[in-house]
Amino acid sequence: MEPYQSKSEELLQKYEEHDPLAGLTSAQAHKQLALDGPNTLTTKKTPKWQLFIRQFNNMIIYILLLATALTLFLEHYTDALVISAVIIANAVIGYYQEANAADALAKIKELLATKATVYRDKRRQDIEAKELVVGDVVYLEAGDQVPADLRLLKTADLRIEESALTGEADAVDKEACELAEAHLPLAKQLNMAFSSTTVVNGSGLGVVVATGKNTELGKISQAVSNAKTRPTPLMRDINALGKTVSLCVLSAAILLFILGLFLESYSLSVLTLAIVTMIVGSIPEGLPATTSVILALGVADLAKNKNAIVKSLPSAETLGAVDVIATDKTGTLTKNEMTLTDIYLAKQHLSVSGSGYAPYGELFEKGRPLSERSPELQELLTAGFFANDTTLTQSKGTWEINGEPTDGAFLTAYYKLLPKKQQLSLTKLDLLPFDSVHRYIASLVMATDQTKKIYLKGAPDKIFAFAQKQDPDFERSFWQTRADHLAKQGKRVVALGAITADQALTELEHEHLEQGFKFLGLVGIIDPPRPEVIAALREMRKAHVEVKMITGDAPLTAKAIGQQLGLSERKLQAITGQEWDQLSAAEKQVAAVENQIFARTTPANKLEIIEALQQKGKVTAMTGDGVNDAPALKKADIGVAMGIKGTDAAKEAADMILTDDNFQTLTTAIREGRRIYDNIKKSILFLLPTSFAEGLIIFLTILFDREMPLQATQLLWINLVSALTIQFAFIFEPGASDLMKRPPRASASRLLGKRELIQLGYVSLLIALVGLLAYEGLIQTGASSALASTAMVNIIVFSKIFYLFNIRTDASAFSSASFTNKKAFLIILLMIVLQLGLTYLPFMQDAFSTTGMQLGEWILTILCGFSILVITELEKVFFHKKKALRLKA
Repeated sequence: MEPYQSKSEELLQKYEEHDPLAGLTSAQAHKQLALDGPNTLTTKKTPKWQLFIRQFNNMIIYILLLATALTLFLEHYTDALVISAVIIANAVIGYYQEANAADALAKIKELLATKATVYRDKRRQDIEAKELVVGDVVYLEAGDQVPADLRLLKTADLRIEESALTGEADAVDKEACELAEAHLPLAKQLNMAFSSTTVVNGSGLGVVVATGKNTELGKISQAVSNAKTRPTPLMRDINALGKTVSLCVLSAAILLFILGLFLESYSLSVLTLAIVTMIVGSIPEGLPATTSVILALGVADLAKNKNAIVKSLPSAETLGAVDVIATDKTGTLTKNEMTLTDIYLAKQHLSVSGSGYAPYGELFEKGRPLSERSPELQELLTAGFFANDTTLTQSKGTWEINGEPTDGAFLTAYYKLLPKKQQLSLTKLDLLPFDSVHRYIASLVMATDQTKKIYLKGAPDKIFAFAQKQDPDFERSFWQTRADHLAKQGKRVVALGAITADQALTELEHEHLEQGFKFLGLVGIIDPPRPEVIAALREMRKAHVEVKMITGDAPLTAKAIGQQLGLSERKLQAITGQEWDQLSAAEKQVAAVENQIFARTTPANKLEIIEALQQKGKVTAMTGDGVNDAPALKKADIGVAMGIKGTDAAKEAADMILTDDNFQTLTTAIREGRRIYDNIKKSILFLLPTSFAEGLIIFLTILFDREMPLQATQLLWINLVSALTIQFAFIFEPGASDLMKRPPRASASRLLGKRELIQLGYVSLLIALVGLLAYEGLIQTGASSALASTAMVNIIVFSKIFYLFNIRTDASAFSSASFTNKKAFLIILLMIVLQLGLTYLPFMQDAFSTTGMQLGEWILTILCGFSILVITELEKVFFHKKKALRLKA
């Protein structure tokens, strides 16, 4: 049985004479505290040293550590030092990525109240909230933060704001009633007050039914703690690629070592150093660094120019793989600012433009602007303005309310639609606040001529009943039809009335309203969709990204907003949280895909929806702003929180924060994610063949019993310096024109397809053969091994430079496409300067065993590099012709 189903009599049995004001005794409280533990939430942090050690848990790093150990054993200290520097650099980059990851649990913990007012030992007292136990009787009043989950026993106009838990914009009227229905969502548990929510009006008395981790907030904390994030698609691909490459290189090294021992061509020390050189050359140690740099600069661009702060580097790329965006409604798709859109008078249906609380907009009738303001409209707007206990203010250009969103809509409409000359100067004498029993708010006002009126605003059925008392001929069915019409559009319907009051009346009571009221009309109010969201959803559909709405609102309201937004091209399907709970695990996976709207959901529902989508192979993004969104934000492949209206817990659980709360920013971020993925893939397709070529040179040298043409330090220079210069070109590569017309890449798709693997093989062999032939040619002409080795280093680097132009674009490298990235030429120039330094600077010659080159060697270097471009471009032409023929067939 759920706590809200508890009966009052059962709860009172534990107190002396069944009086809740007696409370628990100190002895009972201490015993219960020892049993349940303190009313707190615990957080667990990973020590920083563990984060650092974790960075070495990588196949590529294992192999580099082995290479370091072998070079130290052989007393090649320079080689060992350079390899160690690479290992440490990669570890530091990874450490800072993880160390900056936020702790959502700590932020949730901060939401807990610190003090509580309880009845213990027959007296009222204030205690530390952490000392609360199940059975304590807690007193609540306006301004209090609820310290634990309470089953309410008594209420007096009690209203609690719990949007962070439920997603509901308005404060909820609480009652000490009994609820027998099973599986009620939190928003419907009217006899409960939940930990961390805020009392905005009235007072109440409740029994603690859950503390600490057992509260609804605690369950969210547990869900955040237990939500296991899965590696991003790119990281999975790169990790798999790294393992495959590492195993292939190790296998080749072992095979070559055995072959070298069998042939007895080299001494053991020379053979061992050669094998280490081959490993260092073949392992793409620049891959983690290059990937991190491309991601980091993409993240920086998102933060600086696109209002999106990405907290985890791999998350930037994940955006490009997203299939589904599961989004909260209130504050994300809508403005979270209630707006009056429709007015029904006796003979008119008027429409109101403008949205939010800014008092700007026009009045229309049948689509035509209406300049005149009838006395009937004036009175209706005046009634809505004065039957109101909310304020509207402007601060720094932003209009804000202090109070209820529905009341704020009436204030805005009054200032928006009534000219100042028609705004009556009335004095408010008394107010009957809204409560869930009467479902109306009434105000007693006095005009300058001392006449008094009562204005009434509330639920249509209550106001219709008052109107019938005043006018037996009141056409209730006629007005009910209009109210139903507005409700079907997902709008909140409010009715208004007015009556002249007795001149002696100074204080308003409910019985003063029983005489009935003159009916003024109906209004329709809605939390309007954000205008930019409509355009964003249209672009999402073009990019084959599906958007699903997950909300605490009613299905009718959610569906109406979904239709206005154009949430889907298909007929909108909706399911409630209660219906979801009845489904099996397999049925949930189907429902998650088939439905576009999930209404009346709990935090647990949100988490399950995300899990069901992921189990169906969907890469899922989740947007949200409340504490209740935190578990799903953490579980999603990428969690996106609102930066302005989002709670700290949501921001900390998320991978990305939208600083402008603009859903349109997600579209920009997805485009950037796809561009980042393309550029990382290009960098990998560029890096692997050139790394393999270096290893292949050593392999072929040992196989054919030739003198070693390259040193380990030379290979590290080629890999690292080119990776951190030439590969920078991919960072600035603009996105393809069809980026947002492609479907998201399949989560099961491989990073390297058949064509890429073939290209990887033949380019590796091509660069290796060109380099070896040039080396042998120079040796045959009498060049020293140092000169031939220096020329080979430059040939490999220039082969990379020319190959860069091939891999950058699918278009011909000899077309204007080669000039779309101007920064690539600056980076190439930097690489050439570094190569000149390697070749001619004495300290570089000493460290890397190089020597100066003459003009003839430079011409040979450039021709060898250019030959790589020519051959790869011929393959590209052949591939495109074959593809065109296949499409024609």
